[in-house]
Amino acid sequence: MKIQYILHADFETPGIIQHWAKQNQFKENICRPFLGEILPNPTDFDLLIVMGGPQSPLEIEESPYLSDEISLIKNALNLGMPILGFCLGAQLIGEALGARTQRSPNKEVGIFPIQLTEEGAKDILLESLPHTFPVVHWHNDMPGLTDNAKILAFSEGCPRQIIRYLPFVYGFQCHPEPTKQNVESMIEFCPNDLVPGKFVQPASELLLSDFDSINKTMVTIMNNLLNAWKLNILDLVNKK
Repeated sequence: MKIQYILHADFETPGIIQHWAKQNQFKENICRPFLGEILPNPTDFDLLIVMGGPQSPLEIEESPYLSDEISLIKNALNLGMPILGFCLGAQLIGEALGARTQRSPNKEVGIFPIQLTEEGAKDILLESLPHTFPVVHWHNDMPGLTDNAKILAFSEGCPRQIIRYLPFVYGFQCHPEPTKQNVESMIEFCPNDLVPGKFVQPASELLLSDFDSINKTMVTIMNNLLNAWKLNILDLVNKK
């Protein structure tokens, strides 16, 4: 498998997903459009992972390369490719499908639990996870919803934490992927995001969290995605 990552800041990386990919000996490529790097052709990879960042689709004129990313996501969707988006990445998937990004009811920065919906508890990516589990949050916005989108998880501060847009196309407003080192970098580069609020933790409290447990959740999700995708490919082959 060839994995293509789209990054929007050097301090917001795929985290534990890269460790998982290396363990599985998958090929990986990173593109940083915010630095002027040219987006790849979607026929050159098998899985697209679009990461978060400080940009917003609601202010796309300030980051015009996001429009090119939306076009890339559309092309990948047309190929039936599995796509995961985190935070900004989730919002861009929604935009590619015609769903406008919206402001979240609450700003969330810290480690807070999310809860699976009835649909989420039986989803192929999440069915083996507990009904409630902690993840990292770092956002002001939330993804838009299409008519066919299914909300799989929510939190007290935001009603759209995990969304299934299409089979094998998921938007995560939350972050199960950052390691403790990743979060330390986010704290360093985005200190203004830690202004006290109802759903904003101080850095000292945030860094005391059990990141190993959060990352195990992400690894479980990636294993579920891989196994389900293999079964899908096998089913398609058998139907020919």
